[in-house]
Amino acid sequence: MENVINIQPITRIEGHAKVAIHLDDAGNVADARLHVQSFRGFEKFCVGRPAEEMPRIVCHICGICPWAHHLASSKAGDACFGVTPPPAAIKLRRLMQMLAYVGDKLLNFYFLAAPDFVIGPDADYSVRNVMGIIGAAPDIAKKVVHLRHLTAQIIEKFAGRAIHPTFSMPGGVSKPMTETERQDILGHVDELLEFSKFTIQFAKENVFPKYMDAIKTIGVIEVGYLGTVTDDGALDFYDGKLRLMKPDGSYDDFAYDQYLDYLGEHVEPWSYQKFPYAKSWGDGFSLDLDNPSGIYRSNTLSRINVCDKMATPQAQAELEEFREAFGRPAHLTLLYHYARLIELVQCAEQMVELVNDPEITDPNVRTKIEPRAGRGVGCVEAPRGTLIHDYETDENGLITKANLIVGTTHNNAAMNLSVKQTAQELIKDGIYDEGILNKVEMSIRAYDP
Repeated sequence: MENVINIQPITRIEGHAKVAIHLDDAGNVADARLHVQSFRGFEKFCVGRPAEEMPRIVCHICGICPWAHHLASSKAGDACFGVTPPPAAIKLRRLMQMLAYVGDKLLNFYFLAAPDFVIGPDADYSVRNVMGIIGAAPDIAKKVVHLRHLTAQIIEKFAGRAIHPTFSMPGGVSKPMTETERQDILGHVDELLEFSKFTIQFAKENVFPKYMDAIKTIGVIEVGYLGTVTDDGALDFYDGKLRLMKPDGSYDDFAYDQYLDYLGEHVEPWSYQKFPYAKSWGDGFSLDLDNPSGIYRSNTLSRINVCDKMATPQAQAELEEFREAFGRPAHLTLLYHYARLIELVQCAEQMVELVNDPEITDPNVRTKIEPRAGRGVGCVEAPRGTLIHDYETDENGLITKANLIVGTTHNNAAMNLSVKQTAQELIKDGIYDEGILNKVEMSIRAYDP
């Protein structure tokens, strides 16, 4: 008779989910599934809303990364109305994005991921958490809390809200930046950059070496990758073209509004979440661990695999060191944590560049819009992965159709494969313990879902 091990809830992720591990009569893993238990329906209840309201509505999808939805929706609105925001507006959008991402990545690394490596994956769960990190490294923990608060304060003071923002809109942004506001931000961004550089160095010396054995066994799969690059192949979080890479490293580039030619959305009866897959590869969709079909990944490891280079000097130096050690594409799932910190450095460097750009205080920050029938696809790289907002409007500028594919959804199939691989690798003859089940969770936490 089949036995099911339920891990519920999965801990230290930004949402709610469970894992069901199905054992056969011998106590070995026959199957393992990740169940995301939230059902939202945003695509349906946005129909009929004015397109200019969408950036204020969709940021409620996620309280952790509202700025990603806010900006992707604004870009979709730009395209629906056929307008290009002024250069200063684009720079202000990028600056808010980088500030939000620096805070997000610090939260993930120190408080969600680090307990598994600093405290240890087999440690008792009562200490394998944020409180354990505070006890193990109180000075660093205090600094992280301070800087997380600082990023939110900067955003809120300038843009009005750090969570559920109302700053960006089709055609531009709601207000320009004054020189006084620029100077105020300038006094803080260098501190964020220096701590970002400290973080990756600290991780390379004190954290990553501790999991080099685990990296070869936890969540290991070989699939494809999706991310955004500029025309010269540099990683970009705000704009560019999509690159879909096969497991062997070959790839196709395409414009945002062509994504339906390359990506499909599969449905399984046991999951609320869809399973995006690479339909352009022509081999359909399969969750067979031994022979997966059409599956790709998004998020940090994916982005540094698809890009030819990073966009800033220190991040590029870190990428070169990473590729010297792990190659391209790098497939080991726990490397998502390493990739996240390479991205942290680029975000911090770009944040400093933007605040020092004199054009960012140009008072022209919005292009006039007129309602019209159209289609707009807005895309940004969210912390959780590539984020696609696709809207169609009628002649009054009202939404007639909306399709959203968020970062965690892109990774749905890959997370299921990683969970199954880890469970099959570690659970034998019905024998398991708390440490083994935590390692199954680690294969999910790497994706920061």
